[in-house]
Amino acid sequence: MAKKYRKILVSLIIFFQFLYFYLIKIPQNINILDTANFSSASATLGNSRLSYRAGVASGTSGTSIVTIDGSGNPDNNTNHLFTKDTVCFTDSGQNGCIGSKTYTVANIIDGTNFNTSTALTNTLLSDGYAVASQSGSMVIAFTTTTEIPSNGDLLITIPMADNADGNDGLPDTSSSVATNGFDLNGIVAADISVTGCTDANWVATEVITEGSGTTDHTIRIDRQTSTCAAASAIVVTIDSSPGIVNPAPITSGHTQGTADGYSINVISRDGSDNELDTVNTKVAPVEAVFVSATVDESLSFTIAGISADSGDYCGVTRTASSPDSTAYSVPWGTIPSTYAEATHNAAQQLTVSTNATSGYKVYAEENDQMGRNGNVCTGATPSAGEYTFSSGICIRDTACGGTPCTHTTPQDWTDMATYPGFGYSLEDQTGTDAQFEYNDTGTFQTKQFADQEAPEVRSDASAEIMTNAAPVAGSSVYVCYRVAIPGTQPAGYYYNKIKYTAVPTF
Repeated sequence: MAKKYRKILVSLIIFFQFLYFYLIKIPQNINILDTANFSSASATLGNSRLSYRAGVASGTSGTSIVTIDGSGNPDNNTNHLFTKDTVCFTDSGQNGCIGSKTYTVANIIDGTNFNTSTALTNTLLSDGYAVASQSGSMVIAFTTTTEIPSNGDLLITIPMADNADGNDGLPDTSSSVATNGFDLNGIVAADISVTGCTDANWVATEVITEGSGTTDHTIRIDRQTSTCAAASAIVVTIDSSPGIVNPAPITSGHTQGTADGYSINVISRDGSDNELDTVNTKVAPVEAVFVSATVDESLSFTIAGISADSGDYCGVTRTASSPDSTAYSVPWGTIPSTYAEATHNAAQQLTVSTNATSGYKVYAEENDQMGRNGNVCTGATPSAGEYTFSSGICIRDTACGGTPCTHTTPQDWTDMATYPGFGYSLEDQTGTDAQFEYNDTGTFQTKQFADQEAPEVRSDASAEIMTNAAPVAGSSVYVCYRVAIPGTQPAGYYYNKIKYTAVPTF
C-alpha cells in the first residue's frame, strides 16, 4: 500500500516539474509579439465625389438625348450628374465603353434625361449603364508606434466590391458598404510613393488587385536598408494619375448627400510578417453639390462734367476762364476769335464698367458739324471754299494742319489761326482704353468726330474712341474738346450734338 502511494507521489512531482518547465520557465526565454496601434492616422481622397452609375433606358444613334432608368440602380436620377462630366456608356457587364468612346454632358434636361455635347455614334443598350467615373489620389498618413525593422514592410488593404472586376477603371457597386469598394484602375507599384523615415528606404513592391471575388486590394511597401523608428510620421500617396476610382453609391439604403464610409487598413510587419502596428482609418466619398448662380450682364457708362479751375486735361491747364462742362452739355458761351487755351478748351470724363467677357467699345459721333442756328452743314466740307467760310453757316470740323486729320486719323493741331474749326482729343484717366492720346506724337493729337450727316465718309466702325477686350471696372477717359474760329466767322448761335454709345461684348 505504501508502495502504491509512493508511485502516485512520484507521478505528481514529475507532472508539476513539467508544468514549471514548459509553462513558466521556457516562456521567459520566448519573445512574445504584442501589437499596437498607429497614431494620428488619416486617409484623404484627392477626389471625394462618388462615381455615377445609372441604368440606361434609351439613347439612339445620331441623337444626343439619353434617358436613364429611374429605379434599381446606384443612381436613379440625374441629381449627381453635372454639365461637363465625362460619361461612358457600357454593356451590362461593364466591358468597357461602347465604341471605345466617351461623351461630355452638355446639359441636364430633367430628373431622368440629359444631353451629350455630340451625337451618339451607337444606339445604347437598354440593359447597359451610363457611367461617370470619379478618380483621384489617396493619401494615407500615420505615425508609427513600434519600430519597423529593415526587413519589415507596410501592408495596406483597400476595400473592393465583391464579385466585381476591381481593376478595369470603371466604378463598382454593391448592395452594402461592406461588399462595395474601390477600383484600382490599373495602378502599379510605381504609382505609389512614401515619405518620412528616409524616403529612399521605402519601396512599393507589390499591388494585388482582384479581378473578381471577395478579397480586397492589398499594397505591400517594403522597408530596406535601415529601420524606421517609433514615432515616425509616414505618408503613403497613391498618385492621381491614373488615380483610384471611387465607388458608385450602394444600391440599398443609400441617401444622396450622405457619405458611404469605407475602412482602409494599414499594418506594419517585421521580416517574418508578424504584425507590429495596425489601424483602420476611414474615407467617406459622397455626392458632389451642384452650386449655381446667374450673374446678370452688367454695363455702367457715365459722362461727367469738368468744372475745376485747375488741373491739366490733355495737356491744357484749366483756369477760372475755362468753360465748365456738365454731364449733358459743353456750353462754350461767347467765343473770342482770338484763340486762347483757357477759353477755347473744355473736357468731359467718360467712365465704363462691365463684366462682358470680351470687353466693350465706346463710339462717338456728331449729328452734324456745328451749324448756325441749327443749319444743316451739308457734306464733309460744308460751305464753299476751304476755310473761306464765304457763306458762314457752319463751324467746320478742323483739318488740324497741312496733312489733315479725319475721324479715323489724328494729327497734331497747334496752328489754330490757319486751321480753325472743332475737334477733340483723348487722355486716359484710369486704364489704357483710349484709342489715341493727345501726346502720342506732338502736343494735341486731334480727330474730327464721325459725322452722321456725311455717312459716305463716316461710319460707326471708325468712330471708336474707347475699347478693351476684357471686363473692366471704372476704366476712364477724358474727352478734350477744342474750338477755334476765324475773325470773319459770322455772328450767331452754333451748335451740334455728340452721341456716345457704349457696346459690351458678352
